[in-house]
Amino acid sequence: MEYKSSLTPLDQKADSPVSFEHTPAPHPIPPAAPKRQVTLSLPVIFSIVLASVAAALYFISSAGYLPSSFIPFVGSKDKMDGGKRMVGYFVNWGIYARQFPPQKIPEQHLTHINYAFANVNRDTGEVVLSDPWADTDIHYDGDRWDEPGTNLYGCFKAIYKLKQKNRNLKILLSIGGWTYSPNFAGIVHGHWRANFVKSAVKLVEDVGLDGLDIDYEYPKTADEANSYVGLLAELRRGLEALGHSKGRQPGQYQLTVAAPCGMDNMKILRAKDMDASIDFWNLMAYDFAGSWDAVAGHQANLYADNPEANSVDKAVRFYTLQGIHPSKLVVGMPVYGRAFANTNGIGQPYNGVGEGSWEAGMWDYKDLPQPGAQVINDPRLGASYSYDPQKRLLISYDTQPIVTQKARYINDHGLGGAMFWELDADKPEETGGNLFRTVREQFGRLEYHQNELGYPHSKYDNLRHGMQH
Repeated sequence: MEYKSSLTPLDQKADSPVSFEHTPAPHPIPPAAPKRQVTLSLPVIFSIVLASVAAALYFISSAGYLPSSFIPFVGSKDKMDGGKRMVGYFVNWGIYARQFPPQKIPEQHLTHINYAFANVNRDTGEVVLSDPWADTDIHYDGDRWDEPGTNLYGCFKAIYKLKQKNRNLKILLSIGGWTYSPNFAGIVHGHWRANFVKSAVKLVEDVGLDGLDIDYEYPKTADEANSYVGLLAELRRGLEALGHSKGRQPGQYQLTVAAPCGMDNMKILRAKDMDASIDFWNLMAYDFAGSWDAVAGHQANLYADNPEANSVDKAVRFYTLQGIHPSKLVVGMPVYGRAFANTNGIGQPYNGVGEGSWEAGMWDYKDLPQPGAQVINDPRLGASYSYDPQKRLLISYDTQPIVTQKARYINDHGLGGAMFWELDADKPEETGGNLFRTVREQFGRLEYHQNELGYPHSKYDNLRHGMQH
């Protein structure tokens, strides 16, 4: 089985610091109004002073004189209506060597499952399932082989059964990922986008989805960025038309994106225009360091000392400066570690990445820390790693204290929740080291949006009839 990774090392190279050239253009100055006497109350004066101080501190921070964690977000205490989102990526290749079928998904801690990945025809734009055996064909316990008609099985049936059990659990089909994103090359053509939308929306109804997640890594030109805006707008119209045809309220079907957190890729996006069509952003806030670097580094740090370095906080600030409401930003957390071999520690040269759980230099969180390794948590940076001085092996990954710190950051700044790549890599909950439950407990109440169970236009007989068996 070919490994279809969505990890994005090329996103994290040679990024530049947040620059004010990337902030939204100021609004035109309106004509002067007739002068009149204005009396300011103490609360108004206090608000003006507070905003001025925050702005001044931001300018100082941008110049590198203060850590970004020192400056509060203006308006960051605006809370979401309801609660937080818990989003987990389920990979269809996980049912093989990883032995992680849908029945193992910790649905009790999730609001969304992003099902990874669907592919897209590079020439026509048609969205297609990447592994029909895993997606629609494999039979699990209780599935019959002698049912009459055309019926849905596979992971999609198994996840539909989870949706019946948990009415707050939504499944979104994630299209693209690192492997398939080159097939988005035709996005600049209107007929390509039209085929994409038609086929993607049809899959929503056919296999019992609650929406779509677009993982396009990454637009590289202005034309591609403009076309991405167009694709999202067309997908939104297609999903709303599907809901209307079934008598659903607007917004029943959701549309999200997996978004970069490296400046070179963020600054190309027309983020504010994209935002008009999507429900929330899944920030891929990991892979800040890896085998492409000269020294061992933190791969998912919350803060950074160097204003030119990547961090979760830097990415969040970039998107909010583009006009994205904090409640629509869902912070990605890695459920894996990146290794650096033959090194004396963080920030030091290394040689190679060593072995891994499934590929060189990549370790599932459930395999960490390794025997003999010391765990170091750095709350100042919101980062952690393990180091074995005998093997001289360093692995950068998020521990429970660090995801707790990130969850509190999400709460404090009114962000939308957490996203995890990927579901099969977490520790069993009974071990007490589970990351999903750790973050979930920090959030408390979750956002509630009832899922869809009715698919009267599906091509599958058993799904049209509500999956009675």
